[in-house]
Amino acid sequence: MPRLSRLSRSIAGKSALITGAASGMGRATAHLFADEGAKVAVTDVNAEGVERVVEEIRASGGTAHGWVLNVADKDQIQSVVSSIADTFGGLDILINNAGFSHHMSVEDDGFEENWQRHMDVLLTAHVRLVRAALPHLKVSGEGRIVNIASTEGLGATPEIAPYTSAKHGVIGLTRSLAVELPKYGITVNCICPGAIHTGITALIKDEHKEIFSRRRIPLRRYGEPEEVAHATLSLVLPAASYINGVALPVDAGLTIKNA
Repeated sequence: MPRLSRLSRSIAGKSALITGAASGMGRATAHLFADEGAKVAVTDVNAEGVERVVEEIRASGGTAHGWVLNVADKDQIQSVVSSIADTFGGLDILINNAGFSHHMSVEDDGFEENWQRHMDVLLTAHVRLVRAALPHLKVSGEGRIVNIASTEGLGATPEIAPYTSAKHGVIGLTRSLAVELPKYGITVNCICPGAIHTGITALIKDEHKEIFSRRRIPLRRYGEPEEVAHATLSLVLPAASYINGVALPVDAGLTIKNA
């Protein structure tokens, strides 16, 4: 009887660009991909963080190079993506992870500036990175794009309208590209993390996290960045070739739990 398993679950030798890779989910994804044999482009606006993560990966036996990248800078995106492709001899995987969140009421002064910055970093940057990476992903023949959205893209929380709106946009962008780019062998998916221990949630008091976890999260705890990274990895495998256009919650059941 012939082998059933014909599809590879390995990304060894693949080249991957990860934004926001100096900390949190981006750092965890960079480490995991390198552990799995990928050549990792560590990019972030934090130069010291980029250098630190590259050193960590190399010390663990992985392959990584670093680039300082402000995803709100259109010209910088183009030059960095070109440099990464030249360094690695191509590009197979794009992970749009860079992000931030700033609480502000729609009634507050400065709301429109806050809105624009969120759109620039959380949504427009995704489009620009896809456009810059696309020529290289097309050559790959089995390119993978994963956009990091949020459970905020599936619901809403008061006083973070710019963040919530941008994350809804990320899901919409993912779905649109998922019906446009498969003709090149490229799949486009997104991850919707829930409550995760990251820099964004670090300012929340521990007692408030505990109360929220007990009330809203079936697993009764916050997630770890590595748990999101493993979900991201699952979407970029060659064997994930028939998974396209999904918005995968990684939230321990948060979005399906009734109050």
